[in-house]
Amino acid sequence: MHLEQENQAQQHKRRVRYKGKYPKKFEEKYKELQPEKYPETVAKVIQKGSTPVGMHIPIMVNEILEFLQIQPGQTGLDATLGYGGHTSRMLERLESKGHIYALDVDSIEMEKTRQRLEHMGYGPEILTIRKLNFANIDQIAGEFGPLDFVLADLGVSSMQIDNPERGFSYKQDGPLDLRLNPQIGTPASKRLSELSEDEICGMLVENADEPYAVSLAAAIYKQSHFGKSIDTTTCLKQIIEETVSPILKGEKEEEKKAILKKTCQRVFQAIRIDVNSEFEVLDAFLQKLPFVLNPGGKAAVLTFHSGEDRMVKKAFRAGRGIYYKEAVSYTHLRAHETK
Repeated sequence: MHLEQENQAQQHKRRVRYKGKYPKKFEEKYKELQPEKYPETVAKVIQKGSTPVGMHIPIMVNEILEFLQIQPGQTGLDATLGYGGHTSRMLERLESKGHIYALDVDSIEMEKTRQRLEHMGYGPEILTIRKLNFANIDQIAGEFGPLDFVLADLGVSSMQIDNPERGFSYKQDGPLDLRLNPQIGTPASKRLSELSEDEICGMLVENADEPYAVSLAAAIYKQSHFGKSIDTTTCLKQIIEETVSPILKGEKEEEKKAILKKTCQRVFQAIRIDVNSEFEVLDAFLQKLPFVLNPGGKAAVLTFHSGEDRMVKKAFRAGRGIYYKEAVSYTHLRAHETK
């Protein structure tokens, strides 16, 4: 009897306990990762002004809906599906009449979002989700016809940032990956070992307007080519701090912390943009955008940093004649990433 109880105890694995009152690590936040099972916990996190891990709260929803003026029976495209927050609100406006096509390259999160939206009642009769880069929006228009409205939210989803295994954030240790689609392409750790010092410097300047680009490029190049490879987010963060801290000797401690934080954000952003060819993808999207819309169609683009911000404004100015030729209208919204 005693042996039987002992075997049962060994077979039953308890959930890993975290230290302190609140969980800190991503894998310990099991309640936030199951919002449908623990809605009260999720509501408390949101009420505090935070975004629960594994979730993404869409921003500027009302501004986008006000501009797009979606009507029942229309056909539209969410070029960047993500968690599906914008998509679900646009689907509401269709009132079960019409169709929305949604694109994403993140196979991990895309399937979760598909299931979540189906559970909300949005099945294939009104929503089609494709694993497709939004640079290829012409494929959707070519297959299903021109669109009445298009939305592109260019921000990285919170689910990707929060998960340390994806390597998007300097705040938690994890593999330095940064790929939006982890099944293709080159992870950031390998990409850095392929670039010259000048190329790293150019990447930091062009992709993030990094003021310490020269010093950081030298340090990153030295480590990735002559030391151990930069395999983790913590390793890259340490290089950034060790490089920039001596430059900030005269700064007050609080100011120094703020500068180091912003520098880490910019460096990770610059590498992520390079790894995913984000500017090339955005350029292709902007070139094709006017030609996938119906006469009277509308497009909204939500940007988060100066690089993509400049590209969208430039494209809209340069293509003004194309956009207004068929009475097509567009808007550009600028936001700030919160993580």
